[in-house]
This record gives sequence, C-alpha cells and structure tokens, in this order.
Amino acid sequence: MGLGMEGMLANTACVDPRSSLPGMGVKRSLQSGGTLLGFLANILMILSTATNYWIRFPRGHSGLWQECKGRICSNIPCQTMLAVTGACMVLATGSGIVGSVMGLRILCHEGDSRGQTTSAIFFLCGLLLLIALTGYTVKNAWKNDVFFSWSYFSGWLALPFAFLAGFCFLLADMILQSTDAISGFPVCL
Repeated sequence: MGLGMEGMLANTACVDPRSSLPGMGVKRSLQSGGTLLGFLANILMILSTATNYWIRFPRGHSGLWQECKGRICSNIPCQTMLAVTGACMVLATGSGIVGSVMGLRILCHEGDSRGQTTSAIFFLCGLLLLIALTGYTVKNAWKNDVFFSWSYFSGWLALPFAFLAGFCFLLADMILQSTDAISGFPVCL
C-alpha cells in the first residue's frame, strides 16, 4: 500500500526539470512583483507628468506644461530644457506602459517571450526618468525663491520602482535560463 520512507524520498528527489520546480515559484513571484512595481511606476509617472506642481514659488506653482499664478493658469512658452524634460517624461511613461503590458503577457503566458525585453524596457524607462528629472533639477535648483513640490517628487519616487521592475524581470529570466540549461543533464537535484 505504501512505498515506505525510502520510496517517497526517491520519488521527490528526482523531479522532472520541466515540471514545477521550487525555482518556478520564485520566477513567478519575481514576474508578479516586477509587473506590480511597473504599475506603481506608471501611476507615479502619469501623475507627475500631468500635474502642475513641479515647483512652487511665492505667487503660484508650475509644472511641465503650465504655470499658475493665483487661480489663473497659462501655457509655458517653449524652453529647451523644459521641452526635453517633458519629452523624456512622456517617453518614460509610454515605455513604462509598454513594459507593464509585456509583463502582463508574460504572467498570462501569452507568447513565448522572455523577460529580457521587458527588463530592458523598464531600464529604458528608468533612464529616461533620470534624464528628465536631472535636467529639471539642474535648471531650477539655482533659483532662490523656488521650491520643488509633490509632482516633482512623485517622478523621483517612480524611478526606483521602474529600475526594480527591470531587475525583477531580469532575475526571473535568469532563473528561467538556468532551469533550461540544466534540464538536459541527467542529474537529480
């Protein structure tokens, strides 16, 4: 009726590498975490890009697109650094959305794509964010009566989320590659 202790240990010691390995739970957790971090980064980037509270000054506040004095908001005339910042923020947000969609596809097993591309897209998103925020900081850090506000800081908060999402997908892909590499060896792990 039963195999005994030795039979049970023999059955659990050699597991088919293509079946559910303990590492597969880690891979799935990393992919889920990367997707969640990507969504958080997207929310913060969209909030940061769309709102007008990047800087505050005594008579009002300003964002990437509009300056508000009192209760009256007007479009900001074209300035090179502000245009670069806005373009990088829009591109970062777009790449973050693409990365999140790719992460969802990986989680839903649609297609046979690996996480390297998704990881690269999140790293690109982080790089674009870093360029935008650094340029904006350099442009406005020297002004005496200007204080950075919550829209600006939500952009900085999105930065580690984007990079961490990229690392999650990179590590999950490394686990997948290592599992595929050892699957042909006749070794019981």
